[in-house]
Amino acid sequence: MVKVDWIGGMAFRATGDSGGSFTMDSLPETGGQSLGVSPVEALLASAAACSGMDVVSILVKKRQKLTSYRLEVEGVRPSPGEWPRPFESITLTHILAGEDLDPVAVERAVELSDEKYCTVVTTLRRAPTVTSKWEIADDPVQ
Repeated sequence: MVKVDWIGGMAFRATGDSGGSFTMDSLPETGGQSLGVSPVEALLASAAACSGMDVVSILVKKRQKLTSYRLEVEGVRPSPGEWPRPFESITLTHILAGEDLDPVAVERAVELSDEKYCTVVTTLRRAPTVTSKWEIADDPVQ
């Protein structure tokens, strides 16, 4: 489970069962203070990090010597003013460097992450059912 607590303004702190946390906020023009990434940026970053972790793990198993790795994620959405604005497409670009990296090994690692291992990307592809519930607490939320 991930708990997301309002910390004021438009900012929220997400905390996972792991104990790790991060802050999300909006831009000043939409009421925020830019204290963290936007929820939309966090979604794209989650897809990239999930895939990246898979790729690193696979390349380590293939004894590839990775020295640097960056993912760039671009999402295409309808124009502002149209609501809702779900992503119409998402492109993950993997940019790797290393000692004698085998292009076949890199391609296979990305393919395995994309088609088999990355939970975030698979979830986005399957468009799961999302249910919202609500409750009013008697005491301040802890």
